[in-house]
Amino acid sequence: MPARSLAREAAVATEARSGLDPWVHAELPAPPEPKGLGWLGVVGPGVIVLGASIGSGEFLLGPAVFVRHGLSLLWVTAVAVFLQTVFNTELMRYTVATGEPVFTGFMRTRPSSTAWAWFYVVLYFLQTGWPAWAGTAAGAIFFLFTRRLAGSSDAETVYYIGVSTFLLCVAVLLVGRRIERTLELLNWILVVCILGGFLVLALLFVPSTTWLAAAAGLVGFDAVRGTFNFLPSEVDFFLLAALVAFSGCGGVVNITLSNWARDKGYGMGERAGYIPAAVGGHRVTLAHSGFIFAPGAENMRRWRGWWRIVRADQWGVFFTGAILGMVLPALLYVTFLPGGSDIQGLSISAALANSIGARAGALLAGIIALLGAWILLKTQLDNMEAMVRAITDILWTGSRRVRSWRSGDVRAVYYGVLGTVVLWGIAALRLAQPIVLLKLGANVAGVVFVVASLHLLWLNTRLLPLELRPPRWRRAVLVGMALFYGFFVILSLRSFW
Repeated sequence: MPARSLAREAAVATEARSGLDPWVHAELPAPPEPKGLGWLGVVGPGVIVLGASIGSGEFLLGPAVFVRHGLSLLWVTAVAVFLQTVFNTELMRYTVATGEPVFTGFMRTRPSSTAWAWFYVVLYFLQTGWPAWAGTAAGAIFFLFTRRLAGSSDAETVYYIGVSTFLLCVAVLLVGRRIERTLELLNWILVVCILGGFLVLALLFVPSTTWLAAAAGLVGFDAVRGTFNFLPSEVDFFLLAALVAFSGCGGVVNITLSNWARDKGYGMGERAGYIPAAVGGHRVTLAHSGFIFAPGAENMRRWRGWWRIVRADQWGVFFTGAILGMVLPALLYVTFLPGGSDIQGLSISAALANSIGARAGALLAGIIALLGAWILLKTQLDNMEAMVRAITDILWTGSRRVRSWRSGDVRAVYYGVLGTVVLWGIAALRLAQPIVLLKLGANVAGVVFVVASLHLLWLNTRLLPLELRPPRWRRAVLVGMALFYGFFVILSLRSFW
């Protein structure tokens, strides 16, 4: 390379070499110092991503695996949730330090911001562009009103119920002040009601032997056979790989955690702004580029305060809730459904309600169906909002033309993307059964984890100041995450050969 080109390259800030604007230097805002119940107002992004996780891996894919293959496969969820929690904290490391969503960080790497923008938008579409949760919620709603499981002859009715639930999610995103806060409040209600309800049901109906089998399954031990059974020979690897990816949350939705952390105001996110709602919100100036602080004594003290909040949000809320959210439904499903059953159909979301109703009566069956519909409706809302939010932020960061549209009001971009997603979703509901769409999206999520864990490692060890970079054990976990998910991606692909 000519000397003049080398000099020009050296003069450009590292974070701006892909074509985006460089960071602006600013002081790191002071973190809150919550005590007691004050923590409930400080954590939030972890609650949203936990709420999104309960309706996919925990309530649909997990039961389909455990009823068919047994509780010894709970070990994959334990490993996946641990890896995702470390991954999530590293996502938030970048956002607290810069005020940018990690998708923007990815766009700051070579070869160019545009190339990475398209790459992650396509992956986002392939993973969550299918409204599978609205479709599976429709099965629970159908059971709630008809008191029977939906069959192939009911496909048209289930489709229209699915479209209605999908549009209901859109209506929720129109109101409020800050969309992130609306999701946070709804997910607090979801998490408390669902986990609390499942815990009560499990205490009432699940025998102690099944509890012990689940505890053993978290380390891969098959209590029925009396031996470790990490990968049963007859396992459906396409289904299992889907569960591994959606245990915890899954793929691009995990990455969107950083967008919600920005809007929550974590660290430098307080300086960046947020996306307001159409009704009840007011125009907010959303920064298209982030900030960075000098790691002096005061800023590092504040950094440690923010890191304390990140740990509470992820280890205290997400990790604990995701483990409970996987184990409790598994206990109920294997108690009420015969082992070896294949429940992958239009009625998957109502299978538990139907089985409980046969033993405990119609009232309890209706409550379970209502909980199932609520879980899946809320998960569809979270995943749809995550996709719209991520694409909006990518467009906002990467295009001056987009930022100048409608006088720079980010709401116009957000709701324009939302409209496009809705039109596609209504058509996509007809393409295949919802559980098929869900497994397809989940397997894409596994590919996302392979790529994004290494991309995030590069980001946090190359662009952030030395004092803010992750320790070696965290770097090792990110590499291990790529290997873990890569292993299941390969098994999934081989199942088709």
